Amino acid sequence: MPTETALNPAVVKLNQVRDEIGKIIVGQQDVVDGVLICLLSGGHVLLEGVPGLGKTTLLRTLARALSLHYSRIQFTPDLMPADIVGSMVVETDDHGHKVLRFQAGPIFANLVLADEINRATPKTQSALLEAMQEQTVTSGTTTHELPPPFMVMATQNPIEMEGTYPLPEAQLDRFLMKIVVAYPTRAELARIVERTISREAVQLNAVLGVEEVLDLRRECGKVLIAPHVQDYAVQLVMATQPETADAHPEAKKYIRYGASPRGAQALVECGRVLALMKGRYHLSVEDVRQLAVSILRHRVILNFDAHADNKSADAILKTIIDGVTAQAPKA
Repeated sequence: MPTETALNPAVVKLNQVRDEIGKIIVGQQDVVDGVLICLLSGGHVLLEGVPGLGKTTLLRTLARALSLHYSRIQFTPDLMPADIVGSMVVETDDHGHKVLRFQAGPIFANLVLADEINRATPKTQSALLEAMQEQTVTSGTTTHELPPPFMVMATQNPIEMEGTYPLPEAQLDRFLMKIVVAYPTRAELARIVERTISREAVQLNAVLGVEEVLDLRRECGKVLIAPHVQDYAVQLVMATQPETADAHPEAKKYIRYGASPRGAQALVECGRVLALMKGRYHLSVEDVRQLAVSILRHRVILNFDAHADNKSADAILKTIIDGVTAQAPKA
């Protein structure tokens, strides 16, 4: 079992990254932690919020704090798949011969911001599927590996639906978490304004490098999962599936399709990172409960009754989470 001596450096590094991001991002600690959790879990994150809440700034700040290669793709209706993954170009060599060379697109980065992802056509959105799932890009007959660590952070605006294309369920399921970015509080907004009018430029330091991020990811994989915690994660996902015997009454009434097995995988993988952030080498039921809404909200499809009764996925999931009790650990 990992020792306390091995744990402390990992926790210190994580706190250093959080403090460095805090120099630029005011508040939004749950959002910052969520993005960090997805990065260290090897997954991707979808941020939903109105413009001006710092979603783009967050990823750019994270890239600088971790010395990672960052790229931004602005999704528009005329964006083509080749604009994301790259394409074959014809070049002339020193002998005058024509040769084909693969020119990598902006997807070849450690942190990729897919800004307003729902503004691109389904064909273009699907270009991200292989990269997100396999961390590879195929051009012709050649497959290219993406640089580790690799994370896509997609953003979407929930209030402006004109000219948008809803994300297909297959793509939504590949996002480890969907985080809703809320407005700042009065105190946080005051601090934002103070920083805006301040003449002092904020000095952001790179506290980790690529190898250290990968080391942290491996350290998170050492967090232990007790059988009763693993069973709780499975039980939680099964409770969202209306056709199963373990379904919660709220799921039977309002959910058309429940969370997929990826939901259970995400609960334990993300929970491991959260446990390490809290200074523990074991996953607790409370860790799973804390992350459950962000992990499951985009994995359930509501039925007509839910829309008729004005029920949101978050409200339904909170009821289900409160109704699922963990089994006591065996002695």
